[in-house]
Amino acid sequence: TQYFSTLVQYFNINEQRAYMEPESDWDRDLLLDPAWEKQQRKTFTAWCNSHLRKAGTQIENIEEDFRDGLKLMLLLEVISGERLPKPERGKMRVHKINNVNKALDFIASKGVKLVSIGAEEIVDGNAKMTLGMIWTIILRFAIQDISVEETSAKEGLLLWCQRKTAPYKNVNVQNFHISWKDGLAFNALIHRHRPELIDYDKLRKDDPVTNLNNAFEVAEKYLDIPKMLDAEDIVGTLRPDEKAIMTYVSCFYHAFSGAQKAETAANRICKVLAVNQENEHLMEDYEKLASDVSMQACVRVCERESMQLQHRICRITPPELHPQHLHPLPFFTINTLRLSGSAGYYCTELYTGKEAMLTQKDYETASLSEIKALLKKHEAFESDLAAHQDRVEQIAAIAQELNELDYYDSPSVNARCQKICEQWDVLGSLTQSRRESLERTEKQLESIDELYLEYAKRAAPFNNWMEGAMEDLQDMFIVHNIEEIQGLITAHEQFKATLPEANKEREAIQAIQAEVQKIAQYNGIKLAGTNPYTTITPSSIDSKWDKVQKLVPQRDQALQEELGRQQSNDHLRRQFANQANIVGPWIQNKMEEIGRISIEMNGTLEDQLTHLRQYEQSIIDYKPNIDQLEGNHQLIQEALIFDNKYTAYTMEHLRVGWEQLLTTIARTINEIENQILTRDAKGISQEQLHEYRTSFNHFDKNKTTMFILLKYKPINSKIRETDSGTEVLSSFLLSSIYSLYMFIFIYAV
Repeated sequence: TQYFSTLVQYFNINEQRAYMEPESDWDRDLLLDPAWEKQQRKTFTAWCNSHLRKAGTQIENIEEDFRDGLKLMLLLEVISGERLPKPERGKMRVHKINNVNKALDFIASKGVKLVSIGAEEIVDGNAKMTLGMIWTIILRFAIQDISVEETSAKEGLLLWCQRKTAPYKNVNVQNFHISWKDGLAFNALIHRHRPELIDYDKLRKDDPVTNLNNAFEVAEKYLDIPKMLDAEDIVGTLRPDEKAIMTYVSCFYHAFSGAQKAETAANRICKVLAVNQENEHLMEDYEKLASDVSMQACVRVCERESMQLQHRICRITPPELHPQHLHPLPFFTINTLRLSGSAGYYCTELYTGKEAMLTQKDYETASLSEIKALLKKHEAFESDLAAHQDRVEQIAAIAQELNELDYYDSPSVNARCQKICEQWDVLGSLTQSRRESLERTEKQLESIDELYLEYAKRAAPFNNWMEGAMEDLQDMFIVHNIEEIQGLITAHEQFKATLPEANKEREAIQAIQAEVQKIAQYNGIKLAGTNPYTTITPSSIDSKWDKVQKLVPQRDQALQEELGRQQSNDHLRRQFANQANIVGPWIQNKMEEIGRISIEMNGTLEDQLTHLRQYEQSIIDYKPNIDQLEGNHQLIQEALIFDNKYTAYTMEHLRVGWEQLLTTIARTINEIENQILTRDAKGISQEQLHEYRTSFNHFDKNKTTMFILLKYKPINSKIRETDSGTEVLSSFLLSSIYSLYMFIFIYAV
């Protein structure tokens, strides 16, 4: 017990300290616990999917699915209701970084300070940074705007939870971790707003897993709040992750606050409608009573005049005209409404104000939906007008009866009746005319709407095609040979072949828009605005088409310039290859000739030396060809040509061969000169020298002009018989190799 009390005290102290630390510091600390990280992964993933499902997609792995930035931008658009910049197409790392940067810039534009969160970490799939970024989004868009009694964000959400759960036993919400472990707080929130969903009295504090699962299942099934937490994870950890709990609880706040606002608004609307309906009933009752009394008065007057009983009018009051038969309530109620500021109501003639309504041209600027609403309203007016047909007929019948009774004021009655009938006919004519105008306009707007829809269906793919074409026409290309550039030119020519057909499609799309304008102009319809099915305007299509038309010749020029460059490069390749294919075999042949000369030469050493020097001079005379080849190679290097399919020889290979050729001929000449010096020093004849050479060639089986001295013990023994030989042996033992002139020098001792 003491341990747990100390632990709780430690958590409370840390919690108070955490509120004083910068957001980034305690964010970084919380992610160190694997259990908390697991809870955050599940909660944040479910939270993101609850919004992404509105766009018809979802994520599976939170650090992997946001790497390209596409779903991250989509998530921000859904939760903010705003449009983000167009994402970049492509799967390269730079495209992903740019997309993530656009998302981070949008978050920063909402006043959120991003600490240590970079696009590179998100693209690399850094789980810690990704979770931190999502938590920042949740704070800004789901928690920051929560406000309860001058408190906001986290404190406001906590106060809301405390207020809602205060009446429930065993619930004491003081934080967003330990207070929620037993699950009762979740159930209390649901029961407070939807008591029919949960039987709170049956929940037990000592069964937290059941409580949590019950709340999660009810929230998911009836409140459309996805399951974001695992009961086992919450119960199994000493202190559940605060961020995960806050995220889940914020969903309850938004779900219940939205429902409460809707219910309040609905109640207010119902009250207003009830009051209006009651007022209308009072007006109708009053008008009916007044009309009946007026008609009865006319009838009574006519009867009395026809019966010559005018002298009794002053003394006899018909019972229908007595004030007690006029119910005062409607009159007093209407006057009360008038005195309290309500709109006045007067029992006016039927036609008053109707002509102005029927002759207005409001349908000329109306949209299709507004026209349909006007038609519904006009149908209601026609129904109301038809309901008054009997009254007009009654008036005509009364006038006819007065005429038959020889009423003394029949002319005025007839005049007024005639006026009423004429106005009634005018109303009927205007009503019919307005219906025809509305129906005609509706038909025209339906035609325009169909054209708008057709325009949108064709404009969208054509616009995408133009954007792709512009991107391809401006795309940088890197080629290395004629075949590659010719492939690009062929593809470009094929693209140009599609332009006439594309232009026909553009003209067809513009013709649709022209037809819309024609219908509107011919029928005097003032179009309300843009196409409701697309944001692609005809001017934007023309603008992009003009840009495509400008980019095509630019692409032609760039491809032709590159073709010329590749043709020049191909010429350099061929020029170098032609020379290299001559120089390479020439060097190889000369090397083989030198080898044969050194073995097969006859005559005196002086003759051999003269022949070799002449041979050397012929090799040196070939140097300009090497220099020319070097010059061609320099041109190839400057042209950044790195391959040559026309030859297997490279300049490096030829340089090595040339240097080896010069070294070999020089070494051969040096060998002859050493033989001459050895011969003269030892007094050896030409025949003896030939024998030494033959013997040396016998030992030099590998044709390296060298062999290991230690293999030949007789020679070593002979060398030891002289003092000078001992020194020679010592010197050769150190090097372990033996050359021809040394061989002669030792044998000649």
